[in-house]
Amino acid sequence: MKVLVTGGLGFIGSHTVVELQNEGFEVVAIDNLSNSSLDVLEGIEKITGKRPEFENLDLRQKENVQQFFKKHADISGVIHFAASKAVGESVENPLLYYENNISTLVYLLQELQAKETAHFIFSSSCTVYGQAETMPITEDAPVQLALSPYGNTKQIGEEIITDTTKVTNINAVLLRYFNPIGAHSSAEIGELPLGVPQNLVPFITQTAIGLRKELSVFGNDYPTPDGTAIRDYIHVVDLAKAHVIALKRLMDKKNQAKVETFNVGTGKGSSVLDVITAFEKVSGQKLPYKIVDRREGDIVEAYANTDRANEVLGWSAESSLEDALASAWKWEQKLRA
Repeated sequence: MKVLVTGGLGFIGSHTVVELQNEGFEVVAIDNLSNSSLDVLEGIEKITGKRPEFENLDLRQKENVQQFFKKHADISGVIHFAASKAVGESVENPLLYYENNISTLVYLLQELQAKETAHFIFSSSCTVYGQAETMPITEDAPVQLALSPYGNTKQIGEEIITDTTKVTNINAVLLRYFNPIGAHSSAEIGELPLGVPQNLVPFITQTAIGLRKELSVFGNDYPTPDGTAIRDYIHVVDLAKAHVIALKRLMDKKNQAKVETFNVGTGKGSSVLDVITAFEKVSGQKLPYKIVDRREGDIVEAYANTDRANEVLGWSAESSLEDALASAWKWEQKLRA
């Protein structure tokens, strides 16, 4: 089966392309290279022995999307990653996020609704829960008022997909994931932020390698054991495998509803200081950091209850925090060698 992966050269997208090709899928990757690099194609090819078909395409242009689906009429499976994803940036530039994350989704679904059957895997986020009232977070936790435009685009995206599946042949899985980190064990692909990293782990690895002077820890006055914010950090390869399993579930008609929702995380919360300590342990590097003010849009804690993904999808995270950090450090070292 031919599968479209949007944002296919991005961090999670590229690792998912690898897992799809390892499972024998034919992949077409779309990316506008706004936060990725063509070099990623080489890495994918080195790992899998096969270069995916690639199109440099901006999904915000409706005509581009229409032309793409005319050219690739045999695509009925889509894994949709292409989106802007930084909480802080979304607060500063909300219209960019609404255009990029919502209009692209609508254009894709408009093309898929014409098909006899279509399978759609949506890259959602634990941000839809806002600051959940209880931990760990289950899929039945109420979707809270979003604390950032980014989080709001994921909520709206889920609503658009749910409404669309009611009146079309599209079946969908919404994967609400927590904090992806790490890199492929080969160190051929990994997280490659352009400019200053918005996420914790690439900022840690760039600081350790000497690219950044020091790491900023946003707030140490949260109501947590050490005062720093708690998140659920999942290895990107574990996360990529969840997408392949979800797609196969739809293809094999094992889904029990038109839209199914799964948390994808480890079920374990780690504070920012926990992550720093674990990184220092696996790397042997002492990490310079300073405590700064909290960042707007950040919540206190979020970690997943993954029972549904474990039992229904038959998926579970296999890698530890230390495994993920070690792979991220190996990738960073190779990148700067």
